[in-house]
Amino acid sequence: MSTTDDAPAPVAPAAPALLIADPAPLGLAAFALTTFLLSAVNAHWATSSTGSDWLGYAFAYGGLAQLLAGMWEFKNKNVFGSTAFSTYGAFWIGLGLWALLVAPHAVGTEASKDLGWILLAFAIFNTYMLIFSSQLNAAVFTVFLTLELTEIFLFIGNFAGNTTIVKVGGYLGVITALAAWYTSAAGVINGMKGRIVVPVGGPLFNM
Repeated sequence: MSTTDDAPAPVAPAAPALLIADPAPLGLAAFALTTFLLSAVNAHWATSSTGSDWLGYAFAYGGLAQLLAGMWEFKNKNVFGSTAFSTYGAFWIGLGLWALLVAPHAVGTEASKDLGWILLAFAIFNTYMLIFSSQLNAAVFTVFLTLELTEIFLFIGNFAGNTTIVKVGGYLGVITALAAWYTSAAGVINGMKGRIVVPVGGPLFNM
């Protein structure tokens, strides 16, 4: 004979999953600002400055903030965002460490050749991310397209020791930064309003 003691204990309802804000606008803004500062140097716009104003932000904003955005994208189960932001956050931290620890000891063209190899490696990574960004929206695709061109011009210019090509890469880097800032701004206001206020376009094609 069953009693109330034999009845199963009530099961507490599962706690709702914690939601986090979209970290992409932060990651894009961090990438944009640091890219802009370094690109202004490459474009020879910052001739009256130290030329190293980008360095601190390579660690604090382009590096750390972007890396954090990548980690939060893992929470959002966004494989593209987590890979992109984590990689380019690490890129800025690595570039900053190279500028502090390696570049001061380089002889002759060694520093330029170092940069050539670094940028070539990231251009390879960026190539498949560019292809996959076409599945997201036109704004993100534009960021990766202009970044691809920037990296190509910069690694060619650094390998060749050609300051004119590097300067063109600087101009392209500024355009990349502007595209990233636009996409970041769109993410902020669209997220605030819960609707499309600033357009980003749709996927370019489906695989």
